[in-house]
Amino acid sequence: MSLRTHEYDFAADALFLDFDGTLVNLAPEPDSVVPAPDLIEMLQRLQELSNGALAVVSGRPVVQLDHYLAPLHLPAAGVHGLERRDASGRLIQLSAPDTARLMERLAPLVARHPGLLLEPKRGALALHYRKSPHLEEACIEAMNHAVSCVPGFSVLRGKMVVEAKAALADKGDAIASFMREAPFAGRRPVFVGDDVTDEAGFEWVQSHGGGFGIKIGEGQSKANMRLDNPAALHQWLEQALRAVDRDR
Repeated sequence: MSLRTHEYDFAADALFLDFDGTLVNLAPEPDSVVPAPDLIEMLQRLQELSNGALAVVSGRPVVQLDHYLAPLHLPAAGVHGLERRDASGRLIQLSAPDTARLMERLAPLVARHPGLLLEPKRGALALHYRKSPHLEEACIEAMNHAVSCVPGFSVLRGKMVVEAKAALADKGDAIASFMREAPFAGRRPVFVGDDVTDEAGFEWVQSHGGGFGIKIGEGQSKANMRLDNPAALHQWLEQALRAVDRDR
């Protein structure tokens, strides 16, 4: 389905945005992403025009999102919803399973292959193979085996990453929690993401309040709309902002 500027309504919609691969381009390593120069200003304007109904929903911890989006402190869900900061600034953290046993099982594989990277988070562990794509199957097999031996986790496959996350959290649940609170409650939910990890969010928004999901990039998805890349998302949002300016 095509996406048109007028399909986003600042007064009526609640906007939820993934970070990596959505707001910013993917990078070889998690800490090497570079936000576009105008991203902060654009997000600030979006927040103001929507009366605060804007949140970032990511696999990254909230503290990392704050680092890249400083000086903004937006409502945010981190680690796929394991932690969530609401619009009042309150941080809610769900109980997190310990990743130490997962680390022990995956460390030998990473030690044998310098191109692999383990990224520990609170309640999650990501195994990145972007620098060694030929090891994809080995990484997936190792993660599946580790999770089968350590209770409390489920496996998510993403773009050149396989991740163990707390089984009790997903992005759909995080969005649902926001939508029960001001200023999100009563609005139409819109979620933008790029990866398999975002499918739970797409499913939730499209089954509640007439919302819609926007998939960034290629690949199968349950999202009912699509944009080519983060630059196309920025363009769509800038067009929506310009439309508001014209109507004033």
